[in-house]
Amino acid sequence: MTSSSFSINNTSVQAFSLKNPLPYEDYVRFQEKSRENRRESILFLEHPLTITGGINYNIDNLLRNEDFLSEHGISLQYIKRGGDYTAHEPGQIVTYVHLDLKKREISISQFLDEVLESAIYSTKKVWGLDLVKNPNAPGLYLSDSPNRKILSMGVLFKSWFTSYGIALNVSNDFSAFQCIHPCGQDWKSMISVSQLGLPSGEVQKKEWVLAFQSKFLENLRPIRDQIRA
Repeated sequence: MTSSSFSINNTSVQAFSLKNPLPYEDYVRFQEKSRENRRESILFLEHPLTITGGINYNIDNLLRNEDFLSEHGISLQYIKRGGDYTAHEPGQIVTYVHLDLKKREISISQFLDEVLESAIYSTKKVWGLDLVKNPNAPGLYLSDSPNRKILSMGVLFKSWFTSYGIALNVSNDFSAFQCIHPCGQDWKSMISVSQLGLPSGEVQKKEWVLAFQSKFLENLRPIRDQIRA
């Protein structure tokens, strides 16, 4: 694991990039501890094959039973973030932001906008791709093919502290996505950077991570208590 500390607007948020895929249940424990201690951070990582169901999941969108998933090495997790079923696979860039919205006086809508705008900026910078939002379906889509989804989003806001986040499809093979209707959609609507014929190696992933954390923290509202100090 590598880490870097950014001092922006009189505050400090530490960013971590994990080299090895992190089991999903390990992340769940991490975000719970982070909220308990109000400890802010940004994590960039990958997960092993995992399907997660949010608090609004529709069981009809799970296309395979648990025995099938287990046989194929796919973990099934039910969690407290918003949304329906989605999948995590090696080859994604998963970005988890842990932020104290109360201390920073940031609204939920402002936070979501900043996360998505940072992802839009970073994807444009690294791959030249233009991405757009869909007000009726969270995530980011190709601007020239707005039915093709490249980034999924699911965030938990509890005690005004954020966890979970976004997942960008870079070089994943969609083997787990084929077992669900992601967010109620056909999994074939999902697309990745590699499927677009663009370079999707570690160099590009690192460039995206650096661009995202720089853009997000650049616009981050400082903690009021530290301003008064």
